[in-house]
Amino acid sequence: MLTYTFSSTDSEPLYGQLYRFMKEDIVTGVLTADEKLPSKRSFAKNLGISTITVENAYAQLIAEGYVYSLPKRGFFVTDIRNALLIQRERGGRKKEREQAPPKKYTADFTSNQTCQEQFPFSIWAKLMRAVLKEDREGLMVNAPCAGIRPLREAIAGHLKDFRGMEVEPEQIIVGAGTEYLYGLLLQLLGFEKCYGVEDPGYHKIYSIYRSHRVPCSYVEMDGAGVRIPSLVEKNVDVVHISPSHHFPTGIVMPVSRRYELLGWAAGKEGRYIIEDDYDSEFRLTGKPIPSLQSIDVQEKVIYMNTFTKTLSSTVRISYMVLPEHLAKEFSERLNFYSCTVSNFEQYVLARFIGEGYFEKHINRMRNYYHDKRDELLKQIENSRLSDCCSISEEDAGLHFLLNVDTALSDRELCETLEKEGIRISSVAQYYAGNREGKEHIFVMNYSSLKEKSMERVIRCMERVLKV
Repeated sequence: MLTYTFSSTDSEPLYGQLYRFMKEDIVTGVLTADEKLPSKRSFAKNLGISTITVENAYAQLIAEGYVYSLPKRGFFVTDIRNALLIQRERGGRKKEREQAPPKKYTADFTSNQTCQEQFPFSIWAKLMRAVLKEDREGLMVNAPCAGIRPLREAIAGHLKDFRGMEVEPEQIIVGAGTEYLYGLLLQLLGFEKCYGVEDPGYHKIYSIYRSHRVPCSYVEMDGAGVRIPSLVEKNVDVVHISPSHHFPTGIVMPVSRRYELLGWAAGKEGRYIIEDDYDSEFRLTGKPIPSLQSIDVQEKVIYMNTFTKTLSSTVRISYMVLPEHLAKEFSERLNFYSCTVSNFEQYVLARFIGEGYFEKHINRMRNYYHDKRDELLKQIENSRLSDCCSISEEDAGLHFLLNVDTALSDRELCETLEKEGIRISSVAQYYAGNREGKEHIFVMNYSSLKEKSMERVIRCMERVLKV
């Protein structure tokens, strides 16, 4: 007869203890498949507990499939050997995956992460304490779908001071990442419209649109940005662009093309331009390029930006500025959505911007990135890489282009460098269409590069390129 010892000090009820003991014996094989279990009455008598306690334990084991009953024959152990084998195999594979450490690179020129040393932790902590002390009422009230008023006011003030944009807080929609905001835009503008994305460009944007099952086309570019004839040819209604610093080419759209684009949008009802201004704050030479939205007089531009570049890639707070008529429509049609950014984060960021810390942080980071870029370019120039490499588009943002004269294919060079701990991508990878003539141009995003790693990276690239 089975015997178990119960604990009188255990907060778990007796039937729960009995269930746990028996389950453990079944899983470990102490109780074998199809083994007959004691009757409820005899089992209770042997254990010195009530019959109802045994009955409850058996009922739980039957419900979970560890025990089965046969009429007038009693209770038996379920054969779970195959299930246990599958579970252990899956558990083993999962453990292997969990134990596999993420690959570390000496330099990752594809990463947009920022160095932790540059995040204003002390100021952020001070503002968090202030919010917890002074904004308790606001923290406990559900935010409007567009975000809390203080943050939208702070963003409007920043856009006026930094980008020359005259916008009202009511035009600003705050969300947890631009991907979420794209989804809102599709609902606002319509799923039947054709959306255009730049070619070359950031493929994730195309994937997001396609995942929402809307018509989407790649739009060809030239040296000034998206080509207007391509927009017309592909019947695009809404075009997604990054005119102040195109990724990956680094192109800055000239004012002539900007007015052409605004003219295209004004030429037909329902056409819009989504201006992705993802790293405009980090133009390293001269003043920031005026936004397309700031010269739009016909309410055709939807402006989007994020704090992931200026603060950290893990700060998932983005915003969009809608033309006034779309902001009104958003408020009427989509105000049932909950804001996806917590009140706490919004209040802290509102203070960070409103109290002048954001402007100081941007100025400090611009100097930091300027010095880092200059040091990297200097080391490339003073190395043997200068014999086979040239630099372009180094002033607009946090990446530049490295043109390499090599017999290696782009794929061979990327794979060889990755084996050496250097991750890099080529411009050709970002083309959906014709890649002819785009070989041997590489994107050098240096935001996460450590200064102490620069020399090692240069020496490694010299070896791979055999110069």
